[in-house]
Order: sequence, then structure tokens, then C-alpha cells
Amino acid sequence: MHKSFSETPAILVEDVHKDFKLRHTHSIKETFLAAVRRKPLTTDFHALDGVSFAIEQGDSVALLGFNGSGKSTMLKLISGVLLPDRGQVRTRGRVAGLIEVGAGFHPDLSGRENVYLNAAILGMSKKETEDRFDEIVAFSEIEKFIDTEVKHYSSGMFLRLAFAVAIHTELDILLIDEILSVGDEPFQQKCLARIRDMHDQGKTLVVVSHDLDMVSNLCSRGILLRGGQVAFDGDSKQAVAVMRG
Repeated sequence: MHKSFSETPAILVEDVHKDFKLRHTHSIKETFLAAVRRKPLTTDFHALDGVSFAIEQGDSVALLGFNGSGKSTMLKLISGVLLPDRGQVRTRGRVAGLIEVGAGFHPDLSGRENVYLNAAILGMSKKETEDRFDEIVAFSEIEKFIDTEVKHYSSGMFLRLAFAVAIHTELDILLIDEILSVGDEPFQQKCLARIRDMHDQGKTLVVVSHDLDMVSNLCSRGILLRGGQVAFDGDSKQAVAVMRG
């Protein structure tokens, strides 16, 4: 049974397939031996096998599933980091992904320079970044180190700054992958509160996390992926119960 969707959902995923080749050999010697024995060097892994769903503007959706179920792959397809082999993924508006947080950070630049660089990668103008700079730095709680080169940061400091930049960008759709492993408990709570505020402002939210209780409280809808296919799509707490069952 198909739910009826508006003409213009925020995210539309239609019959999406994504395969990866899994390599079985890790050295030239292993590759040679496998070739001599006529063993396959790779196998195709169907990460996503005909997935379809639509997400309305302002929805909060948890992508659920055990490791290898395709949920992180799906998030990367929505963000545009990956492209589907077949089918299509369409998004409306500006998408910001807290997926590979800080992927655009440069270790030899200072925290300040990286804020401008990462904000530009996320589609913000210099003026927008200037207007929000103080807010970003205050949120990250690393004011003292903002002019230090990022290569001297601890991983916690780095993630805090990257997270602060991403959630202060102008966006319509926020994608989050396991990011709440960032920092200590008070900082995580602050991040969650900020994400809830953004959702209250009508932003669309898609979250992947191993913390099932947190994600079922944060999101109203759960899409459960199993073996690269949609196994359940409905209330998030029910989705978690199905997954645990």
C-alpha cells in the first residue's frame, strides 16, 4: 500500500540500486594465487536493491538497520556523495550532510580559515559565514584555539568545530550519520537540542544512528532497511521494535 505524497516531497527515492565490488585479495601475491586457482577476485554486494520512499518537507526520519543493511549508503546517495547505479534520488532545497564531518577541513589551516572553507563547501556565502562566525565558534566551545592550525586539534575539538559549522549553515535538509558520538554528554545534548530546534523551524531531518532510543525519540518516522530493501516504513518506535524483534 502506497502512502499518498505531495507533488513535491523534500526527498524522493525511486527504485534505487547500488552495488559495490568486495575485494577478496589484499596483496599482489594473494591476487596472483587467486588468479592461478581461478577464484573470483571480487564479489558484487547489493547494498541497495530496489529501494523507494518519499520524505515530506519537515519530516523527521530515522534510517534503521543492522550493519550492511544499506542505511549509510542511502544517506550518502541522498547527500549526493554517491550516485545510484539504477533508479533516482531527488532532493529539493539545500542539503547539508553531517556524514563525513570535516571532510572538507584542511589540517594546515587554522580553525578560523577552516570555518570559512567548510561553510563555502556547504554552500554558504562569505557574508553568511561572517554573520554567523561568532555563533559557530561559541557553539564549538573552542574559542581559545580558533587561530591554531587544525592539525594540532584533538579529534574531539575537530569534530566540535565541524559539527558547529554544519548546523549553522542555511539548509533545508539535514542528514546526520552517527554524529552524536561527538564529544562528551553535555555537548551531545546541546547538539540534540540544536537539531530539534532546526526541525521545529521546518527543516527536514534524516538520521542514522546506533542509539535506537535516541533516534526513535528524535524522529517520528522510521524506515527499516534489511538486505538492501525496505522492511518497514512507519512510526519510528514501531520500526525500532520490528528491528529489535
